[in-house]
Amino acid sequence: MAAKLKKGDTVVVLAGKDKGSKGEISSVNPSANKAVVDGVNVAIRHTKQTQASQGGRLAKAMPIDLSNLALLDKNGKATRVGFRMEGDKKVRFAKTTGEAI
Repeated sequence: MAAKLKKGDTVVVLAGKDKGSKGEISSVNPSANKAVVDGVNVAIRHTKQTQASQGGRLAKAMPIDLSNLALLDKNGKATRVGFRMEGDKKVRFAKTTGEAI
């Protein structure tokens, strides 16, 4: 099945401790049905010092389930995503406004 949410989409969290917060998707894992959203579901990870990093307590965005995310349309409202054919191309569209994403 085609991915309804993709990297770079602006989304809002529908459920969980970060409900209502907005952010941009930085990565998607379709097999696990999860996505990492910047600034959402942040956990503190204790990392060891290496040549590349100082180490210490670093904040890291953890994956969140795709079912708890909704795409933001042009008006800033949460919307579901559908697919339709425009000519010979398959495009995603916002269910609330009907315009292509």
